[in-house]
Amino acid sequence: MSHNQIHIYRTEDLRSVNMKLILSMFVAAILLLDVEGRSLVFPEQTSTSFVELTPTKPLSLNAFTLCLRFATELLKGRREVILFAYRTQTIDELNVWRTTDGRLTLFLSGPKVSFVVPELGPLENQVCVAWESVTGRTTLYLNGRSAASQIFQKGHRVQPGGRVIVGQDADTFLGNFDAGQSFVGEIFEVNLWDRVLHPDAIQQLSTGKCFSYANVIDWATVKLTRYGKAVEFQDDSR
Repeated sequence: MSHNQIHIYRTEDLRSVNMKLILSMFVAAILLLDVEGRSLVFPEQTSTSFVELTPTKPLSLNAFTLCLRFATELLKGRREVILFAYRTQTIDELNVWRTTDGRLTLFLSGPKVSFVVPELGPLENQVCVAWESVTGRTTLYLNGRSAASQIFQKGHRVQPGGRVIVGQDADTFLGNFDAGQSFVGEIFEVNLWDRVLHPDAIQQLSTGKCFSYANVIDWATVKLTRYGKAVEFQDDSR
């Protein structure tokens, strides 16, 4: 066998490997798109309907960016609404609420920080909260636009060992729910990173032009466990 023949075979092998890699990436992309199009519907106020999300890694966080995309017809002035809940055995470690007056509020192990935002109507909205322990800088984004940053829980760390749910606020470890705090509406995405994303990335995420795979909770791959009347839908057009 000549040197040229060996070179040809190696080139053909390389092309074959590349084609297989491209094909596998294409198939994976299709599968991920199918999963990314899913959503959760909470059709009515209850004390029993919720969904548990299984993170990729423990929530031991000294920084994070949490992005939620949802729609609800529960307008401000009616009642408070839980948007995201992470609780350990002893305390609510990381919760996001829309309070009765329409503010968006982040709780970290007891203390809270609130942001005044335009009223969230019944159409789809994206809310992101970015926080870092070193400086305490906390920034809220609504549909890609940021509110003024606040200093909150400097030096704090979110502790592992809890459970993540949407739809309810647990006053005990995954229990003791209050129907008057439950989420009613549709959740389209929940993504959590263990770092602060650049504002440009959050703005692009809000438009749907790009997707940065989240390394703690990734909506494309996260395991969802439904309880009560929570329903999962698959929308291939999203």
